Amino acid sequence: MAGDIPCYRVSETSEFLAFLDINPLAIGHTLVIPKHEVDYIFDMDDEHLGKMMVFAKKVAILLKSKIECQRIGVAIIGLEVPHALIHLIPINNVSDMDFSQPKLKVSGEEMQALSSALSQE
Repeated sequence: MAGDIPCYRVSETSEFLAFLDINPLAIGHTLVIPKHEVDYIFDMDDEHLGKMMVFAKKVAILLKSKIECQRIGVAIIGLEVPHALIHLIPINNVSDMDFSQPKLKVSGEEMQALSSALSQE
């Protein structure tokens, strides 16, 4: 991962990146990915999968502290793109995690403002 694709970063380590989904189900919908390329999350070795979940937990705690919601939902689907990823979605109802519902339209300015507010830098 060269970092050449623009994104709205939320958090980052040497191994993982969390950024806002540009087609979110909810404001704050964040994707967590490993920086090393792996197609399917369950192809990751146990150590890196565990580290990714711990990183996702830290991001979820951050999201919950900044976005009004009951919980941060977690989804691993594995069909969207050929890269392992975890969805973190602020939710108030189970239906908030329905990926078949229309995605929100969020402007670049709104995404940048939210990214800045969430950024741990």
